[in-house]
Amino acid sequence: MRTLHIRCGSDIRDKLSAAGVAGDFLEVSDPVCQGPVSGGIDEAALREVRASFVAGAYGPTPEAARRKLAAEAAGLDEAGAYDRLVLWFEHDSYDQTVLIRLLDRFAATPAQWLGRLFLIYIDRHPGIERFIGLGQLDAAQLAALAGGPEVRPVTEAQLALGRAAWAAFRAADPMELARMASDGTPALPLLAAALRRHLQELPWTRDGLSLAERLLLKAAAAVGEPRSGHDLFRAYQESEPLPFLGNIMIRPILLRLAAGPEPALTWAGEWDDAVRITAAGRRLLDGAADWILLQADGGGIDRWVGGVHLAPPAPWRWDEKAGAPVAAASASPTPRR
Repeated sequence: MRTLHIRCGSDIRDKLSAAGVAGDFLEVSDPVCQGPVSGGIDEAALREVRASFVAGAYGPTPEAARRKLAAEAAGLDEAGAYDRLVLWFEHDSYDQTVLIRLLDRFAATPAQWLGRLFLIYIDRHPGIERFIGLGQLDAAQLAALAGGPEVRPVTEAQLALGRAAWAAFRAADPMELARMASDGTPALPLLAAALRRHLQELPWTRDGLSLAERLLLKAAAAVGEPRSGHDLFRAYQESEPLPFLGNIMIRPILLRLAAGPEPALTWAGEWDDAVRITAAGRRLLDGAADWILLQADGGGIDRWVGGVHLAPPAPWRWDEKAGAPVAAASASPTPRR
């Protein structure tokens, strides 16, 4: 029986091989939890949008980014040649958003895939106090998962939920995604919390910062001496309630915090360089400033949270008290300087 293991990264590839777990491996790792995931365009156009983002945010050439995403798509096109597909995913928003994208694809032709698709879907593991992801497991632990009861057939309900969640994730209006996060996602029980964490990357009503931006500022302010980018990433990981960002993924966040007319940080851009919080950054943490207002003189913010484009006037914010997004008109902060 030909088996294909699909994972949003290469972190378990060699361990599966070392453990003698049979099957080929396909990495599908476009981090759709960051950057534009525009609705209303087909997969080819979306790949081009994503390649442009990946190149600009993470550093590969546009050609290299296109080649990688095209290889992922080609691997999925060829997945029909396998008797069995095993999807390996944990609970964070990186994994969960890649998973719903895959389920949306398979949901287009459910009769082709039901009975052949299987899912390993965990948020904890015995002996690991803080489970962050499958990459923490050794070869023997992964082999036990591959041969154990955690491998479960993907159901029709999971395909349907994946399709609905992917459509909501790509929508310009985040309210349907927020409804899913609030109501729960029984067919994929780990999804709701990941969607909520994703929505917390909207600017918050209290200070205009996303949760990741605030946690990075807090990490920079936690010690008197400047921290290197490496140290800051480790401190951020410790404070992140649902870790989903690798170090390459926090780089564009640090760079935008260090940009604009009133930067919240100073950082030269290399991982060994010191990161220092500025006076503006401290005002943000004190609740005495708003990040969007601080950026207004430089044209405002311009970033994406799934399908939501945050550009002037930044139409959505996250209201932590309500646990939901709110339209910016109803969440406009009082200008503070």
